[in-house]
Amino acid sequence: MDTSPFSNLGLSAPLLAAIESLGYEKPSAIQSLAIPPALEGKDIVGLSETGSGKTAAFVLPALEKINLKDHSPQVLILCPTRELAIQVCEDVHCLGINLPELNAVPVYGGAPIDRQIRSLRKGAHMIVGTPGRLLDHLRRKTFDPSQIKLAVLDEADRMLDMGFREDMEILLGGLHKGHQTLFFSATMNKGVEHLIRAFGNEPETVSIKRKSLTVASTEQSYYEVRQRSKVEVLSRIIDTEEPRLAIVFCNTKRAVDECTEALVTRGYAADRLHGDISQQLRERTLQRFRDGKLELLVATDVAARGLDIDDIDIVFNYDLPQDPEDYVHRIGRTGRAGRTGRAISFVFGRDIYRLQNVERYIRQPIAHSRIPSQEDVEGKRTDTIFDTLRDILESGAYTPHGAQIERLLDQGHAATDIAGALFTLLRGASTREGQEIPEDRPQYERSGDRREGGKFDKGKGGKKKKIERLSPTPEQGMTRLFLSLGKSQGAQPGEIAGMLYREAGLPDGAIGKIALFPRHSLIDIRSDFADATIEATRHSKLRGKPFRLAHDRK
Repeated sequence: MDTSPFSNLGLSAPLLAAIESLGYEKPSAIQSLAIPPALEGKDIVGLSETGSGKTAAFVLPALEKINLKDHSPQVLILCPTRELAIQVCEDVHCLGINLPELNAVPVYGGAPIDRQIRSLRKGAHMIVGTPGRLLDHLRRKTFDPSQIKLAVLDEADRMLDMGFREDMEILLGGLHKGHQTLFFSATMNKGVEHLIRAFGNEPETVSIKRKSLTVASTEQSYYEVRQRSKVEVLSRIIDTEEPRLAIVFCNTKRAVDECTEALVTRGYAADRLHGDISQQLRERTLQRFRDGKLELLVATDVAARGLDIDDIDIVFNYDLPQDPEDYVHRIGRTGRAGRTGRAISFVFGRDIYRLQNVERYIRQPIAHSRIPSQEDVEGKRTDTIFDTLRDILESGAYTPHGAQIERLLDQGHAATDIAGALFTLLRGASTREGQEIPEDRPQYERSGDRREGGKFDKGKGGKKKKIERLSPTPEQGMTRLFLSLGKSQGAQPGEIAGMLYREAGLPDGAIGKIALFPRHSLIDIRSDFADATIEATRHSKLRGKPFRLAHDRK
């Protein structure tokens, strides 16, 4: 019998098994509140911040309602951007991995429509798409909405802000009267209220309110780290910062096990905490951590609940949490009792969007940091050995070894050479063999890496290209745009690129070089997307600030 918190929501065994295989231990607040009434067939209005785990809150009930033997579309999910549609469709396949023959099709603009038509004609249980392209399929009669049981509006407020009101109304108006509708939105404004009144059937509102935000005494930073480089980067930070106690947070039990094993193999005093650890072993591990016998505790959010230790120097977000509120809870475990603490997060790819959600939630920026090099680590070890030897010599707390020293001197070795050899011996004994990682390559400017749609910018052939200064004129086929935000407003190339790819639904490689100036930025973009990007971002914001995007007139 499954006793996990997810089993109390009314989900079937295949979905619970999928959740278990992904390693998630507890539902988020919006999942706990939204899934049971959704399974009962009620319409729902879910008010929740982006990044709160709301995707599973509507995907899991949707998967429960699908008849796999019927290959007509039964679930329709509307998303504001192609990136979100792709991400939601990936989540559908992950959560529905134990449902044989499940077919979910992403439908969005900027992709060949004939390929989408072929996929739809083969039969799709679930369609995830953007309003404009879905309306195109509706008009072409390649999308039949007659059997839709459940319609989901993901980020309804954003779709309205992007001008999709009419498209959404046509699509929802084309569904049969008895369908169920789930509205998810970060805000409740007049536009969202109008949609709910027009297309909702006495919906039940579930709202997740903000709780206390981060403590001011916590210094927060993030590193851009690929998944395969995380253990090495974590090791380097530990070696250079030398925390007495640190907690490493992972999102899943599997990640906790893998991270702990890798750290122990490298010689660190580390142990794990997650939902599969017995209470007796948990208490023993926590006591060892309090006593300083462990320097690193690797844990999930559930396992670390109720952890009350004042001397934690650093909290690592090895995996960035889905819910910004979990981020606040995690980093609140450092910087206690009047001490200054540190919170370090690892992000890469689509994580940058979660990081931006966290920044909006806590209403403050999180600083980007440079990954310590192997030379930095070696320099720190050398300094530590030097300081230790100096303290021993100054205190006289050492045992004389005159006979051995005399023998070496008699053999013609100088005192400085003997000291150097001993220093080298000590350094070798304390050195952990590191490994080279892609982030070490000097040809990439780590502090200014640009991401496109959550990925590092790629040039021809998919290879990473070096970030260079803008030339006086853009390359052939590119147009230069002016953005009214720059360094003084905290703008960063990665955030600019990510925002443009997200808001305008640009294909990979559409954005070229980006140059930041104190009060503005210049962006090279493929000429065929320039005007559409200006129009798509007319009401958008970056770091909470409105901006002007236009053709550069210089």
